[in-house]
Amino acid sequence: MRLRSLQIILWIAATAAVVAFSAMRWWPATDDSAAAASAFNPAFALADSEGSIRTTAEFRGKFLLVFFGFTSCPDVCPTTLFDVSQVYKALGRDGDKVGAFFVSVDPERDTPEVLRGYVTAFDPSFIALRGDASSTAAMAKEFKVFFQKVPTSGSYTMDHTAGSFVFDPQGR
Repeated sequence: MRLRSLQIILWIAATAAVVAFSAMRWWPATDDSAAAASAFNPAFALADSEGSIRTTAEFRGKFLLVFFGFTSCPDVCPTTLFDVSQVYKALGRDGDKVGAFFVSVDPERDTPEVLRGYVTAFDPSFIALRGDASSTAAMAKEFKVFFQKVPTSGSYTMDHTAGSFVFDPQGR
């Protein structure tokens, strides 16, 4: 039992460290950094892989993790989703208190079917969101996330912010 508790604490600490590092890169250090952090309260309304519009408001009362990526990503996206799935497993029943969203920055290739298969391969409770180019750009702007299409020989890849966003049950 003590080993399981230690594992859970370590997973939560590792996730918190990743989130804290990401936050430090985006929020400038000021005397009023606590106020700046509490002012960051982005909202969204995008379709999930089933076509239902999902919003930030419906997850009030739960912890919320938001990650931007794409299903053809060779490294950061699958690694992050795997890590989050391991945290869910370590949380056991408490995993129900967390909502995890994967937001596609590549709606051209990430169809609802592709997204559904991709995120549920990591955990069946993960939710994939996608919009058209305009709504994806608007959500990324709201979260201060960078992404862009990068041509490769005969195809393309996506550069994107690799940090995760974690919100408490009050949406902060």
